[in-house]
Amino acid sequence: MAILEILDVPVSWVLVQFYSFFSLFMDPYSGWTWAASIVGLVILMRIILIPLFVKQIKAQRGLQIIQPQMKEIQKKYAGDRERQSQEMMKLYRETGTNPLASCLPILLQAPIFFGLFRVLQYGIAQEQPIGVFGWTQYQDLVSIAHDATIFDVPLWATFWLANEVEAETGTSALTVRILAAILIVAMSSTTFLTQRQLIVKNTAPDNPMVRQQKILLYVFPLVFAIGGVNFPIGVLIYWFTTNLWSMGQQFYVIRNNPQPGTPAFEAKEARKKEKAAKKATRKSGGSEADATEEESEVTDTPSARQQPKKTSRSKRKKKK
Repeated sequence: MAILEILDVPVSWVLVQFYSFFSLFMDPYSGWTWAASIVGLVILMRIILIPLFVKQIKAQRGLQIIQPQMKEIQKKYAGDRERQSQEMMKLYRETGTNPLASCLPILLQAPIFFGLFRVLQYGIAQEQPIGVFGWTQYQDLVSIAHDATIFDVPLWATFWLANEVEAETGTSALTVRILAAILIVAMSSTTFLTQRQLIVKNTAPDNPMVRQQKILLYVFPLVFAIGGVNFPIGVLIYWFTTNLWSMGQQFYVIRNNPQPGTPAFEAKEARKKEKAAKKATRKSGGSEADATEEESEVTDTPSARQQPKKTSRSKRKKKK
């Protein structure tokens, strides 16, 4: 518990700093101001994690490159699990590949998640001086955050405790459950779509990790959907926002720097060929137009025009 308490200070401090900024042009007593502060916390955290995200992409690319060697080891030591693991670790060391690097961004988000959960669930919900809310200059913010609502629902409310929220605040339990359910569905569906985007677009069909990834594709959203009934509204906003960021960031990387041998890589190569073909067409079309224009300019000059021929007087009389 002491380790989790350490997280309360940085998470609550960042949250309060964003709240102070948004309060300059938003209602300081509104739940939307606190919701915007949570979104700001997500954006700041994800910007800080960008170097680790780049490392994650490199790790995934490295794993993709050594797939043929991994298959050979699995085939060669199919009946000896221990030797297979030893050879795998040896391959990782020789190639400088770390399979755990692909999990770093998710692992480092977990402390922020738990810190925010504690601040909302035990600090703001119970009006306890958790983190910087215990500091003298911020003590009045605890009650302000406790009373702040969005759609009349406080940010510390959960689907599971809807009846308790109704008894304390007077907000209908049905309203609490509807808002919580919408956010739970949004959180779970974006988790599913983010993982599916990675598997479908940026994973080679022959990758042996595909089966595990497909299992996680359905397990993670299910876990979030079940556990989401205990998440405060603020935490649901946090997780939905970070999923949106992940989808956008992942889309950009997959489109511009896909792993070789994946559908995204083939799509990028097709776009490059199409772009080159269009450029060649425009270039050849422009040359023909220029040539036509030059030809018309030459034929329209007075020196190039045909002059009428003179005829003798006797010939003109014969024509008459």
